Amino acid sequence: MTTQTSNIAQTTGQFYIDGRWQSPARSTTLSVINPATEEIIAEVAQGSSQDVDRAVAAARAAFPNWAATPVADRALIVGKIHELMLERKEALAQVLCLEMGAAIGFARSMQVPLAAEHVRVARDVLTSYHFQHVENGTAIVREPIGVCGLITPWNWPLYQITAKVAPAIAAGCTVVLKPSELSPLSALLFAQLVHDAGLPAGVFNLVNGGGAEVGAAMAVHPEIDMISITGSNRAGALVAQAAATTVKRVTQELGGKSPNILLPDADFAKAVPPGVMSAFRNVGQSCSAPTRMIVPRNRLAEVEALAAATANAIIVGDPLSEETVLGPIANEAQFKRVQAMIEAGLDEGAKLLCGGPGRVAGFEKGFYTRPTVFSHVSTGMRIAQEEIFGPVLCIIPYDTVDEAVAIANDTVYGLGAHVQGQDLDQARAVAARIRAGQVLLNYPAWNPMAPFGGYKRSGNGREYGVHGFEEYLEIKAIVGFE
Repeated sequence: MTTQTSNIAQTTGQFYIDGRWQSPARSTTLSVINPATEEIIAEVAQGSSQDVDRAVAAARAAFPNWAATPVADRALIVGKIHELMLERKEALAQVLCLEMGAAIGFARSMQVPLAAEHVRVARDVLTSYHFQHVENGTAIVREPIGVCGLITPWNWPLYQITAKVAPAIAAGCTVVLKPSELSPLSALLFAQLVHDAGLPAGVFNLVNGGGAEVGAAMAVHPEIDMISITGSNRAGALVAQAAATTVKRVTQELGGKSPNILLPDADFAKAVPPGVMSAFRNVGQSCSAPTRMIVPRNRLAEVEALAAATANAIIVGDPLSEETVLGPIANEAQFKRVQAMIEAGLDEGAKLLCGGPGRVAGFEKGFYTRPTVFSHVSTGMRIAQEEIFGPVLCIIPYDTVDEAVAIANDTVYGLGAHVQGQDLDQARAVAARIRAGQVLLNYPAWNPMAPFGGYKRSGNGREYGVHGFEEYLEIKAIVGFE
């Protein structure tokens, strides 16, 4: 464990408010559980509405000066945050491994570097963005919206923090962050990192705690101008309802049940294995995971064999091991949810190809879940409709491409989707018919500039790149400008 990781103990009982670590209004704490051992690894302070009030007051006081700070100066500090993230990447990876069970190799190769990319992109967008242009004598000006309340989840803790904090502060906003109470340790490291980068006092503030108190206090707060939340549909709806009383902007990135359509001309040997791995990435704990593989009925047996072979080869184990591909589910409540959904698949008559209920063999403790693949899934089954958020893949057969599209759209969600096919024109045509905020063709490289967000109950608003940056800006028209 690195020195920076061990130093978390110095700040777990405090919040970062107005440029310094401060004691909470009360002494209650929340336990942080290592999902690999089920042991308590830290106690973090549990915030209250009083702590939110202090953080919001600091952010409000800092906003005028930060919003007026020249673009070059803001970009310099955001760039320093990026630099420090890369310098401290091992400490960040170790903490992610401990607090939510990310395999150390995955934390090093994905969780941390992709989080750092959000910071780099925010800096680059800021330096090239035109905050004002003139149309027919009217100046169209974009200005920072104000104080932003940011609520982030436990499954990609650092990644989701940077996806919100970086564009918000780059745009000139000040922020109050509430990380998930289930994986808050990486947020503490990030807060210290932001401090060390020289961000002015009050621009970034952190209050730990549960959604029922801290999140709710942020949502109703009259001095918060915008809420951005990534989380469950239930949490997103509650925040939106609470925020409505002050008519603040609310952006939400919520659940998903993403389809992966394999068109008849796809190269199945190349399309199925990465489809399985995409569904199981981060132990399936990704809202955009393509957990519904929609395949031609006449190729079903071939797909089943490829999918089962891929899933059975996945190494599940100690997240600190270099060989581990998938660590444990991040927390006990989610482990129980995944187990219940696997049982539901069996009860509904889906064909179990591999995996199934119970812990991985050899692990008496830890929330280790067997990579599970179901076939002969019908679109009406619970496992095809509900977000499982674990390593569970549903294979659904189709007879025509029109049916495949109908199955893909047969969900209350609309966050992500995949289409595989060698005829790119056909793949593009199918992508155009899918009701989702982001469609990926033939497993392209991750693009941090591509806007990410949902249709339907997957939320509203967009993150990443220019579109994510603009969520933190208001539009002003100055008529008669010239």
